[in-house]
Amino acid sequence: MTLPDNYQLVVAAPGFCIGLRCDEIEIHSLEYLEPGREANPANALAAEAECQLRAYLADPDFVFGLPLRPSGTAFQRRVWGEIAAIPSHQTKSYGELARALHNAPRAVGQACGANPFPLVVPCHRVIASDGGLGGFARQRGGFLLDVKRWLLAHELGTDH
Repeated sequence: MTLPDNYQLVVAAPGFCIGLRCDEIEIHSLEYLEPGREANPANALAAEAECQLRAYLADPDFVFGLPLRPSGTAFQRRVWGEIAAIPSHQTKSYGELARALHNAPRAVGQACGANPFPLVVPCHRVIASDGGLGGFARQRGGFLLDVKRWLLAHELGTDH
């Protein structure tokens, strides 16, 4: 797989990779990528991000502390704040978040899909009200839903 040259880091995880875009000061985005080769950190912040991503992959209780570039609408930032407050090993439904935010579950789902920092802002912890996975990163199936499934299993200790 040829990696786009605009990633400052690519870290391999079981069944997928995590691509990171950043400058020297802030993380711009994280993306889930199809399995492929890793790319070494391009700067000091990417090196710190690599350490933190590997720490999470080894221990799902790890708490990220990365400088994230402000982005999104005021509503999206509120949703992402609620998502960031969901502890590891726990989930909330789109409906629960919507009630807390006095909004509609569909709007919460759209904000989840627009999250530029998945894993750090753990949108994989948001599930359907019936306990199903729901969507992930604006997808209803396929590769990204497999990533969500793995992340939840990792946090519940069932990925080994």
